[in-house]
Amino acid sequence: MTTEANKNAARLLAGQAHDVGRASLQEPPRGLLQRLSRGLLGWREEPHHMVPDTPWHDAPSPLRSGWRERAANLDGEDVFSVDYQVCSECQLAWVEEPYTPPEYQGCGLASAGLAALRDEYGDVSWHTLGGHLRDAKAFWIAVGSGVAGGYQKRELCPHVDLG
Repeated sequence: MTTEANKNAARLLAGQAHDVGRASLQEPPRGLLQRLSRGLLGWREEPHHMVPDTPWHDAPSPLRSGWRERAANLDGEDVFSVDYQVCSECQLAWVEEPYTPPEYQGCGLASAGLAALRDEYGDVSWHTLGGHLRDAKAFWIAVGSGVAGGYQKRELCPHVDLG
């Protein structure tokens, strides 16, 4: 596929951001067994959580325990991902480490993925933990425009674990 064809496919994928496959919120029994045995029992070769075979999916974050990852896949290639956490008690939410490969930047994947999260979680204020790269400031300003919280830096509430 040519680069322009990839970009067109990514733009179409961005339009499907609200159609999300979901992995279970529950920890698999083996994972629970591992935690209870402090890692002595329950090991296995396959991944802890099966990621749905859908273009957009939501699954436990591979980087942060207790967080979720919203991601997009185009023809077997990860083209967008972001970790997020929502505290319904405080009406606060955080996103961390959004990533889109350079070839797909500017195709609307991050904007669409973040908008789908905002729509899904309703009236929460969206933030980050900060520490953004200098090159990312324009991105955060653009995606934060008109968003409650504006993706400004905010520490986690006491109900949320960094993981």
